[in-house]
Amino acid sequence: MPPNPGDPTHILSAYADAVHARDAEALLALYHPHVTVYDMWEHWLYDGQQQWRGMVEGWFASLGDERVQVTFDDIRSTVTPELALVHAFATYTGLSATGERLRAMNNRITLTLTRSGDRWLILHEHSSAPAEFSSGKVNLHRPA
Repeated sequence: MPPNPGDPTHILSAYADAVHARDAEALLALYHPHVTVYDMWEHWLYDGQQQWRGMVEGWFASLGDERVQVTFDDIRSTVTPELALVHAFATYTGLSATGERLRAMNNRITLTLTRSGDRWLILHEHSSAPAEFSSGKVNLHRPA
């Protein structure tokens, strides 16, 4: 489902659908060509859609026959005519080929969106999770 220009939070359902389908092209179509991504895994920065493409394609290839279900909660947004800020808690659940839940992790996601014609595109993405100060260990499980 393409993002609704009136409600930038619809980009989250398009994101979840693309990830579940392991459709790199559909996912990348949600991003501005000059996107900056601060992902919480390995690299400090992905600068531009082409660098982000490498991460997305590698992630989907690593899944084998598994799927990932992404759900969002506590979604909040602020919208201006040209930009929107959307942030939420994201849960990434690994599913077997038969749909069995294998594992899950949570993180925080913040998206800065810009208008492109009649839709929103992700101009900046930042994902994070809290880290214990003394050990640096990242907590990937949100308290209930």
